[in-house]
Amino acid sequence: MKEENKDKINQSEPNIEVIYIIGEIEGHDSLGSGVKSTKYEELIPRLAKLEIEDSIDGILIILHTMGGDVEAGLAISEMLSSLSKPTVSLVLGGSHSIGVPIAVSADYSFIVESGTMVIHPVRMSGTVIGASQTYSYFRQMQDRITDFVCGHCSIKKNRFIDLMTETEQLTKDIGSILIGEQTVKEGLINEIGGMKDAYHKLLELIKNGQKKKNSKKQNNLFENKAK
Repeated sequence: MKEENKDKINQSEPNIEVIYIIGEIEGHDSLGSGVKSTKYEELIPRLAKLEIEDSIDGILIILHTMGGDVEAGLAISEMLSSLSKPTVSLVLGGSHSIGVPIAVSADYSFIVESGTMVIHPVRMSGTVIGASQTYSYFRQMQDRITDFVCGHCSIKKNRFIDLMTETEQLTKDIGSILIGEQTVKEGLINEIGGMKDAYHKLLELIKNGQKKKNSKKQNNLFENKAK
């Protein structure tokens, strides 16, 4: 009798999948065995499988990434934002560069107090922009990132661009570094919190049957595009 009750309790508990995005986000080029990386060719099919599996109720995304390949990072971000299952992200350590759109792609986001996020323009190490076509490509790529980020959190487009082009914070680069509470005040991240907070928030979203982005994020997307 006790075993039957135990089975009923377990069946009523939500089935949560945890996704880890750690190290450098690897693109089409392999980074080698000595580099900790997240491979998009493994993560995207996994997310597709989670979407069609009825047994999965929600997804928790844990991030500690320096960034990486822009196209791969955007593809992961778009994939996460398009899932019908409730999603919550948690930034541990840092979620830099192309890790920013991944962090904000979830339905709700957390960052630990000591967590950091670095915002900077798109650039490729060692690349010299020697033609107008190359410059146009970089600008289009940057616009894609900016539109995605501003469409999936409450930061205003002009403010995001200001942070991205800041010249007084980073000694060897253009951009800004935001720590914990600053990311919340700027509107990038929803709340300061840790694993417990992220887990309970995901349970709340599952319980409330929240399958899609809240209306605030959707409305913000159109507002930013209109500016």
